[in-house]
Amino acid sequence: GIDFYKFAISYFYIYRNFWILYMEKNLKQVNSSCIKIVLFGPESSGKTTLAKELSKYYNCLWVEEFARGYLQKKWDKEKKACELSDIMVIAEGQMRLENNIANKSTKIFFCDTDLLVTMVYSQKYFDGYCNPKLKKYAIENSYSLYLLTDIDVPWEKDDLRDRPKRRQEMFQAFKTALVKNKKSFILVSGSLKQRLETCIFEINKLIKSQK
Repeated sequence: GIDFYKFAISYFYIYRNFWILYMEKNLKQVNSSCIKIVLFGPESSGKTTLAKELSKYYNCLWVEEFARGYLQKKWDKEKKACELSDIMVIAEGQMRLENNIANKSTKIFFCDTDLLVTMVYSQKYFDGYCNPKLKKYAIENSYSLYLLTDIDVPWEKDDLRDRPKRRQEMFQAFKTALVKNKKSFILVSGSLKQRLETCIFEINKLIKSQK
């Protein structure tokens, strides 16, 4: 009985350590010398539109948002919104997409979200909780610049967006995350044309500074 108990305890710790290493590997960025830029902000603030337009302008790849497709399928199948058990699935899925693009890119690419976005949503929707491993890599993963998208665009309703009356609160949560974690960012406001002009000006400065 004692030997079996010792074996069970040992097996548990081996499995736990293996799982921690596996999870960490799935949340870590691959090495890349590319300029990596994140579209960052609350729902319905124009991130995807901007990611697409900027990738066209710079003739480069962009990383789609894993959560949108994943949660839409969940909604279509179960009529359920995001649950706490989905958060790490989303985080790992996002990093798979990003690392895949990083391996294909040579100069620059854009990310329509990152783990810091996932961290903010986890904290806002689940009473301040964020998985410690997610929080670690949300802060440690490195990007050249964050483009914080303002909420001065019309709200577009869909199956997943659920806080039209709390846009300012959510925007502030995203801005606070950038400031608190000392991330380099610019605020992007106005029409799509104005947003693009602001982004291109700042990104060109960044490109020039790295030559």
